Amino acid sequence: MPAGVLDRCISRCDIFHAANLLRVMPRGPLLSATLHDLTAWLMPQFHRRTQVEADRAFATRVLHPAAGIIAVSESTRSDAVRILRINPEKIHVIYPGVPDSYFRVNPEDVSRVAHILGLSKGYFLYIGTVEPRKNIDTLLTAWMSLPLPFRREHELLLAGMPGWECTPTMNRLKELTLENAGVRYLGYLPESQVPPLTAGALALVYPSLYEGFGFPVVQAMAAGCPVIASNVSSLPEITGTAALLVDPRSIGELARAITQMAESTVMRKRLRAEGMERARKFTWQAATARSITFFRNLHASHARR
Repeated sequence: MPAGVLDRCISRCDIFHAANLLRVMPRGPLLSATLHDLTAWLMPQFHRRTQVEADRAFATRVLHPAAGIIAVSESTRSDAVRILRINPEKIHVIYPGVPDSYFRVNPEDVSRVAHILGLSKGYFLYIGTVEPRKNIDTLLTAWMSLPLPFRREHELLLAGMPGWECTPTMNRLKELTLENAGVRYLGYLPESQVPPLTAGALALVYPSLYEGFGFPVVQAMAAGCPVIASNVSSLPEITGTAALLVDPRSIGELARAITQMAESTVMRKRLRAEGMERARKFTWQAATARSITFFRNLHASHARR
């Protein structure tokens, strides 16, 4: 969109909250933006070159001149200060929310989805895009290191869309499915099925190498599903003590965590209760209220100048 057209469209706006899809920023309103993560700097190998270039241009074009920035976690805020040298005073952490449907899953919905998907065993679950940053291959190696009787008694389910550079992982998923290794790729699922599927799992296993926030983890906690997650980036901040945290690069730690979760009813019960309580921090109602306060304060502080 040409700058002149955008300027006319928002001529009465006080604040313009920018997305990284815009190449030319408007003149006049205060500029703000939301920052999700800095993987383009920290892990550029996990992105297309064009995405890395776009994110870095967004930092130059928007983040540095912005009057205020919303970061989705303290981890992301810290990364922005450390890597981009952005003034910490203008970065405000506002956690995203979890859809209400995750907080109110009932047993009938869990049984219905289990019947639809043909689930008859206790299962561990990964939800997310199939891409290198999510570290799925390490999860698969950890699963295959478990004893055969364990893998016959349980399943590892993976749900989500194929993403960038996913061909080797997708091929491996197909091979493991044919080998009856206790691994099943469910692909993309209707949103209505995801909360019950999550609630019915023995645990969500999320070994991502970096997360700005970690939606699947928070959604699992809200649904009463115990969580095994990486001990890196924002995930310790988001989960607190309500998850079993592991080194995502350690096959042994992942395998032990899966075994421990399967064998310990006490641990699952504790993490289920702590997770549901922890997830109440992350609601869209709270995010909305804090966002309104952010914009009001931003406007007021610049109006006084």
